[in-house]
Amino acid sequence: MTGPTTAEALGAPCWLSLATRDLGAAERFYGAVLGWTFRPGRLEAGSAYAVGERDGVPVAGIAAVAAELAVPVAWTVFFAVDDADAAVARIRERGGTVGVGPVAYPPQGRVALATDRDGAAFAVWEGRLVSRWHVGERGAPAWVELHARDALDAAVFYGGVLRWAEDTPGCCETSYEEDRVVLRRGGVPVARLDSGPVEAASPRPQLRPRWLVRFRVPDLTASVAAVTEHGGLVVPGGEWGGAREPETGGDERRVVVRDPDGALFTLEADGTE
Repeated sequence: MTGPTTAEALGAPCWLSLATRDLGAAERFYGAVLGWTFRPGRLEAGSAYAVGERDGVPVAGIAAVAAELAVPVAWTVFFAVDDADAAVARIRERGGTVGVGPVAYPPQGRVALATDRDGAAFAVWEGRLVSRWHVGERGAPAWVELHARDALDAAVFYGGVLRWAEDTPGCCETSYEEDRVVLRRGGVPVARLDSGPVEAASPRPQLRPRWLVRFRVPDLTASVAAVTEHGGLVVPGGEWGGAREPETGGDERRVVVRDPDGALFTLEADGTE
């Protein structure tokens, strides 16, 4: 990762990463489904790593570390912090669980993987950021949204951990809008926390507490077809357990899918709010 530091994006989503078992297979799948190209990256201990790009802009990292770190094959949202050790202390103080770290990724920074009180996984990152990377509801490579039991309770947890509630220069601000907590940075929405039906031990992963990662595509029908053609699956029931299949029009143009290794994510047509 190169570019500005986390001090310039405190509390905001700052990167997305997929922990997988087979980097080559993941590159082939996401290249076909999302139209990404890849360039090699670097992790410590020689782990295979690649950066996915769309139109030359970095979107996400993919690392073959799921087996090495004994972590689930999954997409993870990284949040910017100025001190990973202090952030880890705040996670534990507020009832979260730290699974890995902080561990160093010289020369870029330090990372810790954790879960919130409901069990939703996330990461904190201290160090350099990817140049030009951002997240938001419009015109961004992705959108992130927390599926929580209670959005306000979740906002208290993340607000304390990520210092949303502090009057810190460069940090984010939150607002409560239509039963959702919206996170903004510089007035631009960068994430949302939603209340909804959750089941921690549900056999349906989309109903478990989790950070939802959405990737925008220009042709939803073609991308969904590419999912199945390259070994993935369309997940019945959509994001909240209701029937949400791809539509030819309207506002609900998104579908939950699973990659061949089991990672869950959402495809969304460009222009969907």
